[in-house]
Formats: sequence, structure tokens, C-alpha cells
Amino acid sequence: MNRILKTALMSAITGLVAAGCSGKAKTEYPAAPSDDTVSDNYFGTEVKDPYRPLENDTAPATLEWVKAENAVTDSYLSKIPYRDNLRARLTELNNYKKTGIPSKHKDGKYYFYENDGLQNQSVLFRADSLGADPEIFLDPNVLSDDGTVALQGVSFSNNGKYAAFIISRSGSDWNEIFVMDAKTKSLLPDHIEWAKFTDASWDGDGFYYSAYPRPEKGKEFSNANENHQIYYHAIGTPQSQDRLAYEDKANPLHFHTAFVPESEDMLFVVASGEGLGNSIMVKSLKNDNGWTVMEPSQDYEMNIMDVADGKIYILTNWKAPKNRLMVADAKNPQRENWKELVAEADGVMTGAQLAGDKLIVTFEKDASDHAYVYSRDGKFIREMEFPTFGSVGISSDKDHNEVYYALTSFAYPSARFSYDIETGESTFIGAPEIAGVNLDDYVTEQVFYPSADGTKIPMFITYKKGLEKNGKNPVYLYGYGGFNVSLTPGFSANRMLWLENGGIYAQANLRGGSEYGEEWHLAGTKTNKMNVFNDFIAAAEYMIGEGWTSPENIAIVGGSNGGLLVGACANLRPDLFKVAIPQVGVMDMMRYHLFTIGWNWAPDYGTSADSKEMADYLLSYSPIHNIKNDGTPYPAILVTTADHDDRVVPAHSFKYAATLQASDTGDAPKLIRIDSKAGHGGGKPMSKVIDEYTDIYSFIFDNIGITPVEK
Repeated sequence: MNRILKTALMSAITGLVAAGCSGKAKTEYPAAPSDDTVSDNYFGTEVKDPYRPLENDTAPATLEWVKAENAVTDSYLSKIPYRDNLRARLTELNNYKKTGIPSKHKDGKYYFYENDGLQNQSVLFRADSLGADPEIFLDPNVLSDDGTVALQGVSFSNNGKYAAFIISRSGSDWNEIFVMDAKTKSLLPDHIEWAKFTDASWDGDGFYYSAYPRPEKGKEFSNANENHQIYYHAIGTPQSQDRLAYEDKANPLHFHTAFVPESEDMLFVVASGEGLGNSIMVKSLKNDNGWTVMEPSQDYEMNIMDVADGKIYILTNWKAPKNRLMVADAKNPQRENWKELVAEADGVMTGAQLAGDKLIVTFEKDASDHAYVYSRDGKFIREMEFPTFGSVGISSDKDHNEVYYALTSFAYPSARFSYDIETGESTFIGAPEIAGVNLDDYVTEQVFYPSADGTKIPMFITYKKGLEKNGKNPVYLYGYGGFNVSLTPGFSANRMLWLENGGIYAQANLRGGSEYGEEWHLAGTKTNKMNVFNDFIAAAEYMIGEGWTSPENIAIVGGSNGGLLVGACANLRPDLFKVAIPQVGVMDMMRYHLFTIGWNWAPDYGTSADSKEMADYLLSYSPIHNIKNDGTPYPAILVTTADHDDRVVPAHSFKYAATLQASDTGDAPKLIRIDSKAGHGGGKPMSKVIDEYTDIYSFIFDNIGITPVEK
């Protein structure tokens, strides 16, 4: 192995693979560390994996290859004459005040997040009343010099004494928890490390949290995470003294999350990771009578919305593919005793929350949010009227009647409203203004197009008014299609750069998401995954068939599972797209389950270890394993990843880019952009977001042939 690594290191430094770049100087790619002897056998099928050395992301050879790849990418992008102008415009577009909706806490104060424009991280403020001068409660920008420490959440103790805040560093999923005196804002000595996928659930002067055992040094961001444990931390004590509250050694690949209601009389443990849903257990914190199993399987989604007056409110898809709201008696919480409160409806029920003596239930209809007011006993009162279709976030509490919401859409930045729960009237609070943009100039329409099997797929299309169907308009086609995630309308300042330059933004609601409930989700999982790719390909064909655009003007973009989507579709239909941007994608479908928490994706994907049928199916579309090597022209491709991505480890993108660059896929550039001190995307500082989209848009504009408008 040492000989292999030494050879690979020299290759990364001195060896170059040449490739032509249409209309430009020839691009030369670094030769990646490789070992042609590596292969795996999947039920009799031998699959070579020559770039296995790139899975070791801390190896000297890999680090040198990363450095060399970034140098090639930087050299390419630096030659684009308007790159700096795009950066300046993106900076201007993002430089507006972003204010979140307020929430009223038990101390009577109002808390909200705000970003003055270009701050790397949003700041948490509090005020004595709405309209009063706020004070900074917690500013994550002071926690690092470069904005790479992100605030993941804040949880206040029920007695009002403490605030636990959770941070991540450099985009990693690993969390640290600190504690503040809520009144004085002074930092206490409490410090929790190696927490992950957790919040702080308070019980008296302490809280429950979830963590993994300390990982092996040097493998913190790649090794599989196992044995998710729940601990109780008492304020003023070191982490070493934290009490183990729950673990399940028999199922080391389960996630475990603790929840304690405000009454602090029950501890719920929610387990997931094996099925498409989650199990729930509960025990009394007043007397130790052991655990009561509310739901034993992980076959259904079971989300505890709230606990009040001895009732547990649960949003579930048990016997309701589009979800329903049920209540359980805290004294008899087993599933067989639950009662339906709000029934399954035409839209997908997505949330429920108490608002004083009322209940607000949200639904998604054709990928747009709707909200309705009910009495606590489930009687319909009215629909909340919104000024436009879009995505809504609502702030309410069972202890008072104050309700606030924020609404956003593609050409509608997040606007804030107060809502009178008694009369149904909304009062506008505020909305941002974007520099040099008249949002009334843009329009969004929703279409429904047929996929390969005839299924109608919804898609939002946003563009500047007056745009003609001339077959030449540039299109930014975005999709995801997985993990029960729905793509609803939302505003992006970065996207405005595309729209003001005559581009069309198309967002397809592919199967695999939650747009139409669990059946829609399952239609894009495991051996149905090809439906997702066909849906995306059909979106491009629809845009062409309707006269909007042509293959020479389509860029496809997606991140994570959407990166898999882009990689697979580029292989399936390289003739249909001009540019492809797979961001932090799952590109090796044969080995994804072996890294960090990749095993958790098995309910959606299946794994290569499940059966010959599943292994063969995964191999048939795995992006790395289906790159053509026969001269077939591929789109220009810019792969993006980051060194601290421990959700989808960078090895996926490394191996994919190396395979692309070594294959005969035509003259268009095949580049990889590897960010440092960044992860899967969450909590990324504004400066890095602007840098990334500067490069993405520069690459797309350059390869489609767009000349930016002067601003």
C-alpha cells in the first residue's frame, strides 16, 4: 500500500491527463491516485474500483490531488472575463436585511434572527416588545474569524435560567453544545463534544442530548457512525460525568433522539434509521416504571408535534399516506389507543402546532403550502389567507394567542406578518428590498408535464415578463427527488442573477419527494429510482417541446441526492444538456452505505449487499460506474464538494471527477471545485456562498455563451 500511495502521490504532482476544451486552450487534468487491482464482487459481478485510494481523504496523495485539481479549476475560472463582475453583482444582490419571524418566550421577550446583509451567519436578537430596540442575544460571527462556525439551534430551559446553543464547525455534522446564563448572557463552563443530530431537551437544570462515541483520530469525517446514545447533562458538571440515558447496542445503526415536554414529566425516545419512519418509546420522569412502547416499528412516520393537557399530538402516515393528526392519552400512549383529530385530506399534511386554544395545521397542495385553523378538538374554523402561493413558516405557542408567519416564493422574498387567530386577519410587518431588482418584473407559472410512464409531474417555471418562446432561452433546471423531501417555492437572491440575465429557472417536483404523500415518495425509491431520472429528463424535454429552450441552453443542477440525479441523468442523456452541476452528490451507489451515516439512506436506495437484484439495479445507474468512455460528447461538468462534508463524504465527488477526467467524453470541461472548511451546505458562511455561486454561474454562463447584462 505504501508503494501505491507513493506512486499515486507522484502522479498527482507530475502526471497529467490531457483533454480538449472547446474553443479554449486544452485543459489538462491531474492524474488521480489509483490502484487498478481493487475490485468488489457483488453476487458474482466483479466491479472494479480503481480510484479507491481517494476514499482516504487525509492521505498525502489525496491532498496533493485535491490541491492540483483546485489549481486547474481556478485557472479555468480565472480566464472568464466577467467572473469578477458576477461576484460583485451577487454581493450586491445578497446585501439586504434578512429578518426572521419572532417567537415569544416564557420570559415575555421576543426572539428573532437577523442578518444585516452580508454577515456570514445570522444573529439571534431579543426585544422586550415588537418594535422595541432589540439587543444581541447570541452572535455566532464572533465564534470564528472566517464565519465557519454556524449556530444550529438554541434551546431555553423551562425555568428560564439557561440557554443551550448548538454549533457546528466548518460545515460538519458534528455538533458542540455550550450553555449561557439566559439573563446575563454570560457563557458557562459546560461544553459537550461529539454530539450529532441532536438538540438540547431540558429537564430541570440539565438537558438530554444525542452523541456518538469519540471517533478515531483522523477519521472523524469519513468512518461510519455507530451507536447513537442519549445522555443527560447536569449544568455545572463535566461531560465525563454525563449520565447515559438510553442506548440500543443491538441496533448500532439507529438514530436516537430525546424529547421532554415542558411539563418535564415524560421522556420520549424516537428511533429511526432502519425503516422509512420511526419508533417511539416513552417513560415517566416522576417514577421509574420503565419504557412504554408507543410504536415499535420504523414502518411509519410518527412525529410528536406537542404535548398539552395530558394529550400527545402526533402527525403520522400510519393508515394515511398523506398524513393525519392523531392524539394519544399520555396515560395510555400505545398506538392502538390513538384517536384521529384531523383526518387525511387531498393535500399532504406537513405540520401541526398549538396556538393558544387553537390548532394550526399546514398542508402542501401541488408543492405549495396552505394553513388552516382548527379548534383543539379538531373542528375546522378557517383557512389562513396568504397573498401568494409559496412556502410558509409559522411561529405560535400554546401559552398565548400571538401568531406570526413568513411567506416566500420565487420572486417574493420572505415577508413577515402577524396573524389574529380570532378574526383571521393578517397584518403586514415587513419585507426586504433587493438592490436594483423590481420583483414585479418576474412571473412564476406551474405546469404539469408527462413523464416516461405518463405520470403528470408538477414544475414551477420562473422568468422575466415578456420572455419569448424562441427555443434559445437559457434554462437552469433544478431537482431533488428523494427522501420524502418536497421542493416548494422559495426566494434566492443568487437566483436573481440568473433571472435578470434572461434565464429561466425551472424547479421540477420529481417522484421520491413528499409532494403527494408516501405513495409519491415510494414511487422514487429502490427499484423505482429510475422514475426520478425519467421525471427529470422529461422536464427538459417538456421545456424544449414547448419552445422555451434547446439542449444547447440547458444547465441541470442538484445537490446531495440531487447531485446523484444530475450525475445519473448526464450519463443517461448527455445529448440533452449543455452544462451539469452535481453538488455534493451521492455518486458511488455501490459503497455509499459504508461511510459516516450513509447506511441511513438504505430505505430509499437499497444497498449493494441486499440482493443480486438490488446490486444490479444500483450498478445500472450509479453515476461513477456508468460514465461513457467511447467519445460520446458530455455536457460541461463542474463537480462541487467540500473537505468537511461528513454527510456525503467527498470521496463520492473525488472518484466521480477522476473517472470523468480519465474517460473519453468529448471536449467540454470536466472540473471539480473542492471547498475548504466547508461541509454539506448547512451553515455555510455568506462569503463562501457568494464565492461558490460566482464560480457556478461563471461556469454556466461561459459554457452556454451568456453575456451578463451591465448593472
